[in-house]
Amino acid sequence: MDQYNVQLWVKMEPFLVGALQLPPPSKFSMHYLRKMSSYVRTRANDGCYPRLSWTMWRHIACGKLQLAEDIAWLYFEVFDSLKQTTEQRLEWAEAMSSCKSEEEFEKLKSTLSVDTLQFFLFLYIQQLNKVSLRSSVMGDEWPSPRIKSPSPEFSGKANCQYKNWDDYSHLSFILTHLADLLELLLDPDQLTASCHSTHSSLLSLKAIHVLGFLIEGTVDKNRTVHLLQELALWQPLQVKSGFSKISKTFSLYKLQTWLKESLIMNPFGTSACIKSGKKLAWAQQVEGTTKRAKVACNPCTVPEGHHMVVMSQVYRQTVAKSSETLVGAHVKIYQCNESFIYLLSPLRSVTIEKCRNSTFILGPVQMAVHVQSCENIKVIAISYRLSISSTTSCTLHILTPTRPLILSGNQNLILAPFHTYYPMLEDHMAKAGLATIPNNWDNPLLMCAETSATKSIWRVQSPREFYVFVIPFEMEGDTMEIPGGLPSAYQKAMRHREQRIQLWQKTVKEASLTR
Repeated sequence: MDQYNVQLWVKMEPFLVGALQLPPPSKFSMHYLRKMSSYVRTRANDGCYPRLSWTMWRHIACGKLQLAEDIAWLYFEVFDSLKQTTEQRLEWAEAMSSCKSEEEFEKLKSTLSVDTLQFFLFLYIQQLNKVSLRSSVMGDEWPSPRIKSPSPEFSGKANCQYKNWDDYSHLSFILTHLADLLELLLDPDQLTASCHSTHSSLLSLKAIHVLGFLIEGTVDKNRTVHLLQELALWQPLQVKSGFSKISKTFSLYKLQTWLKESLIMNPFGTSACIKSGKKLAWAQQVEGTTKRAKVACNPCTVPEGHHMVVMSQVYRQTVAKSSETLVGAHVKIYQCNESFIYLLSPLRSVTIEKCRNSTFILGPVQMAVHVQSCENIKVIAISYRLSISSTTSCTLHILTPTRPLILSGNQNLILAPFHTYYPMLEDHMAKAGLATIPNNWDNPLLMCAETSATKSIWRVQSPREFYVFVIPFEMEGDTMEIPGGLPSAYQKAMRHREQRIQLWQKTVKEASLTR
C-alpha cells in the first residue's frame, strides 16, 4: 500500500464521555501534570508506575493537589469506566453490592489500578471545556486559527461552551496541544537531557501504545480501523514516524511531524454523520408545523464502537424505536419539543440538549446520560452515569451505580427512582453491563459552587407525587416488573393508593346505584 494513504484521526469517545462537562481543576494544568509524571516514576515500587493504584492517586490528588476525595475518585472512576468490559463492569457491581460498610468499599477500591500515562492524558484532555476568560471577553481572534464547525444546528456549539460532541474542537485541541501530550509521555531523563529539545528526545514503544488512547487511523479506502502503534510500526511508515529498529524508540520530532501531517477529521464523527450519514424517517413532519424532524446515523459500514445517531427538531411527535441501529450507539437528541421519545435498545451514551416539555424513555445506557440546557423534561433511564447542567424544572427517574453529577446552572431538579420496564429490559441491561445494585439515584454529587440557593437546585421526589410509568408497546421478552423493585417508601405509597382505589370500587359496588 502507498504510505501516503495513511490517515489518522482523534477518537471520539475519550472526549465525548471522558471529558466532563465542567471546567477542570486548575491542578490539571501542564505544570502539575509534568510534576506528577516525574513523581510517579520515582515511586514505581509503591503502585504509581506503570499502573497507578487508587490508593496512590488519592495520595497525590488529595495530599499534593488539594482535591476533595470525592473529586479524586470521580476522575479515577470515570477513566476506569472507559476501559472496562461488560463482564468487568458486572463483576465490579457484584463486588460493590457485597460491601457492607464504607471500610469494605474502600478496601475494594484499593484493588483498582489504571494505566498511569493514559490516565495523565485523560486528565489533560479535561481542558477541552476549560473556560477562557480572555476569549469570552475579547471574542474569537480574526482570522481565527481554529477549525470551525459548519453544523451548529446539531452541535449547538454556537451557544454552548461544551465541546464534547464537536469533533472539530477535538482535532483542534490535539493539534494545538500535541507537544504537551507527547511531553507527558517522555521519560524524565529524556526531557532533562534534551533541555526540552524535541529534536533529540526519544519516545518508547510504550508511549505510542499510550497515545493510542486518543488517536487511531487507517491505510485503506475502506477505512479499516487500526491502532496507532500498528500504523507507526508498519514497515513503509517507519521512516516517516521516526521509528528506529536499533533503539526500538521513536524520534519525538519526526513522530510529532508525522502526526500533524496525517491527522484529519474523524470520518465517523458527528460532522461526518450529519454530512454523509443515512437519514432516518423516524419522525414525520406534523401538518401545520414549520419544524421538520431530522434524524441521521452513520453509514452501515461504520466499524463497531463508532455508531452514532443524531436527532434534532422532533416536535409534537411520539418516536419509538428498538433496533440494531441504536445498539451501542452514541445518541444526541437536540432541540426537541413537546414530544415523547422511546429509544428501547442498549445504548452507549446519550446527550439531551436544549429540549423542552418532552419525555425521554431510554434503554440501558452503558456509559453516560448528559442533560444540558433543557427545561421541563422528564428522563427515564438506567445509566452508568448521569450528569445535568444548565437545566430547569426537570424530573429524572434514574437507576445508576454512580452518584449523579449536578453541574452548574441547574434549578428545581427532581430526582426519582426508576419506575418502568419493557420486556427486553433485563436482557439489554446485561448487554450494557448494568445491574440493579448499587443504586445511587438519590445521592448526587454537587459540582457547583455552594450558595444560599443551593437547596433549591434539587430535591428527591415525594412518594405522594410518585406514579409508575407504563410503556405502551408490545415486545417479546422476559422482564415483567421494574428491575430491582421500588424503594420501600414508594412501594408503600403505591400500595396505599391501590388500597384506596379498591376501597372506592368496593364502596361503589355496595351502594347498589342505578345507572
